[in-house]
Amino acid sequence: MDRDGTRSGCDRKQAWPAAGYGAAPIGHSVPGLSDEEYMALALFEAERAAHVGEVPVGAIVVVGGAVVGRGQNRPIASADPTAHAEIVALREACRSIGNYRLVGAELFVTVEPCLMCVGALLQARMTRVVYGCPDPKGGFLGTLGDFSRDSRLNHAFAVRGGVCGDAAATLLREFFRSRR
Repeated sequence: MDRDGTRSGCDRKQAWPAAGYGAAPIGHSVPGLSDEEYMALALFEAERAAHVGEVPVGAIVVVGGAVVGRGQNRPIASADPTAHAEIVALREACRSIGNYRLVGAELFVTVEPCLMCVGALLQARMTRVVYGCPDPKGGFLGTLGDFSRDSRLNHAFAVRGGVCGDAAATLLREFFRSRR
């Protein structure tokens, strides 16, 4: 929820009506969606993760207005500690476009990426990352550190945080509250 109690642009039902209010179809271009509308699609992926008992983090990769990759946390189901939503979305995006470099791509993820995921984003040559809520215990796009603009590295990308952050934080709180 936004601070005023609404989900406004973060409502996935407004963001992707052609998909039956579900997952963003891969390869469908919808130019002109706002960051909040793309984030609503990532929030849907996070909800899917929570539904199967994974920590609710979701991500989508967009190139030229088209969703080319989507992911949700899967480390438990896949017995793979690297199966974070960002990595799953990056892998699908790379397969979709047939290249390990995602030049011109944007990642929308519900929670600030960790150090491992930031490293993968740098290797993929991501152009921009938009995240929902900060991660005080693992976030590496400003909270614990920030390699997105580190001059010692051979790539950098733009970052925007706080997009639909209240909605993302609420998903996490509700998930962990239900586990206690």
